Amino acid sequence: MNRYPLWKNILILTALLIAGLYALPNLYGDDPAVQISAGRTATVDLSLSEKAEAALKQANIEYKGVSLEDDKLLIRLTSADDQLKAKDVLNQAIKGDYIIALNLASTTPSWLASLGAEPMNLGLDLRGGVHFLMEVDMDAAIKQALDSYASDLRLALRDDKIRYKQIKVEGQEFIVVLRNTADKDKAESIIRRDMGDLQINEGDDTSGPTLSMTMTEKSLRETKNLALQQNIITLRNRINELGVAEPTVQQQGDNRIVVQLPGVQDTAQAKKILGATATLEFRLVDIEHDVQDAVNGRIPPNSVLYYSREGRPYLLDKRVMLTGEHIINAASTLDGQTGTPAVSVTLDGKGARAFSNVTGDNIGNPMAVVFIESKAETKLVDGKEVKVRRQLPEIINVATIRDQLSKKFQITGLDSTTEARDLALLLRAGALAAPIEIVEERTVGPSLGQDNIDQGFASVMIGFTFVLVFMLIWYRLFGLVANIALAANLIFIIALLSILQATLTLPGIAGIVLTVGMAVDANVLIFERIREELRIGNSPQSSINAGYSKAFSTIADANVTTLIAAIVLFGFGTGSIKGFAVTLALGIVTSMFTAIMGTRAVINLIYGRQHKPKLSI
Repeated sequence: MNRYPLWKNILILTALLIAGLYALPNLYGDDPAVQISAGRTATVDLSLSEKAEAALKQANIEYKGVSLEDDKLLIRLTSADDQLKAKDVLNQAIKGDYIIALNLASTTPSWLASLGAEPMNLGLDLRGGVHFLMEVDMDAAIKQALDSYASDLRLALRDDKIRYKQIKVEGQEFIVVLRNTADKDKAESIIRRDMGDLQINEGDDTSGPTLSMTMTEKSLRETKNLALQQNIITLRNRINELGVAEPTVQQQGDNRIVVQLPGVQDTAQAKKILGATATLEFRLVDIEHDVQDAVNGRIPPNSVLYYSREGRPYLLDKRVMLTGEHIINAASTLDGQTGTPAVSVTLDGKGARAFSNVTGDNIGNPMAVVFIESKAETKLVDGKEVKVRRQLPEIINVATIRDQLSKKFQITGLDSTTEARDLALLLRAGALAAPIEIVEERTVGPSLGQDNIDQGFASVMIGFTFVLVFMLIWYRLFGLVANIALAANLIFIIALLSILQATLTLPGIAGIVLTVGMAVDANVLIFERIREELRIGNSPQSSINAGYSKAFSTIADANVTTLIAAIVLFGFGTGSIKGFAVTLALGIVTSMFTAIMGTRAVINLIYGRQHKPKLSI
């Protein structure tokens, strides 16, 4: 009646051994390390390793070892202070397209690593670093889309020789003012043919026949989603350039992005690079019109007025020759002739062809490099704070086109090597599809992270100890068996977190603490049922069998409802809520296994062969 078949006992023992094996790496800890990875134009090899070791030895920095792992050079240090010193030394010693990042290197033995056993990841609140919550300016994304539509329509009307008075963007619509009704009909047919995502609203005003276009609801949703996804990709590229190991960049809601940078303590540099909304444009200088007339307010319709850093006005062609989206590589350097800071730029095939054609047709004409930065300002409007975003275009260089430019060229006119380095980083990572604003910022120091780990571990141990003592006093030998199952349950949770490479956060530890208390609920129900069966005069063996069989449905109902709540928390929650939901869900699953099958197996081994045992419960 109370005996498991041999295969079931072997199954339980095998599961426990496998869980112990995959939980074991978490006991070894981590070494502070510096990770060197290659960019697009560099390689990580033995010569780089020798160069890094020589630099560390020269600076008298002790290190445990250097290894090449997955095309990355990993240098293990003895302390966090040496880790920071080593990064500074390597930044000075290693030049070229390399990314040098702080990291934590696992000390798991090779035989465990060969089995795929790795420690679980620690979240930002346990490891230390910075957390940003960023909001995407969706109004700006829509305006950029409308500007693109307006530019395309302007070219289409010119190609079809359709005359128009004005094309302008106002709010969430752009307006075309035609010269006559015939041109209006032709323009409308072009819009319906080539721009199906636009909704046309006809009208007339004192200027002439007018067409106003707005984006459809579907097009608006797609534009917003595309801006959000493109910003996520760009932020990931920028973080890679910053040299941060194991970052987290994920969507939150319809217009927000969560960025977590473990190990980063310099929030100023991180904010400067992540929040930068700068773009780069190349435009021809308008030499046909007088710039002074434009300064006085008479700007030609096909030109724009921008100023250089020195305050000198320039009249530029409204058409953009090239934008930063075609740049595939950029590196800070020095100009070979003047020795001033510069950025060497490499274009993709499409950008190189377009740039080659335009510069080939304009040899001898001046060209301007425009740096455009978007900044948000808060203003009081009718007593309420309103955020207004404005663009700050700045001409950083004006040069005469001497030759037909193509795939590679240089940008000069920069103030410092720091500006050249930051501009090269932004150009490599790409421009944001829409401006973003940091609405929340949190910093967790490494010492605070360690304190969180220590306090979290202490809370688990204290809760675990109190439960052990209570179960042992109240249920005696059966309580001891429940305690063994509870210890096994913790091993299973840690093993699953390690196998899934889930990230353990402080709320995740709270989920484990809650699981410790909930895991014995099933055993309490079973043991109380066994006591009740004994009180009504049933035999010990039948009481054990009835206790496990009759309490199972109640246990299953309670755990399934809690599991549903954990799944909902994971599905709709973000960040720390997900961490809590993961450990809670895993704890429920493992506690069902250990509290029912595990304790039953041990009780069967103790009492299963006795005819009339005296139960210690």
